[in-house]
Amino acid sequence: MQKFIQYLKDVRAEMIKVSWPTRNELFGATLLVIVLSLIMAVYVYACDQVINRIVGMLLKINL
Repeated sequence: MQKFIQYLKDVRAEMIKVSWPTRNELFGATLLVIVLSLIMAVYVYACDQVINRIVGMLLKINL
């Protein structure tokens, strides 16, 4: 039990050292993640469409 109590004290001491983001920093980081995710989704969709058309043309030629 003593080790568990010491562990909790150590956790508390470390949590005091944490540099928490401000509300604006958190909002900016969240917005960045959302925008980059949307950009990547559009990129993957475009690549999928190009590959789909290439495969479709190859299959039509070979038939």
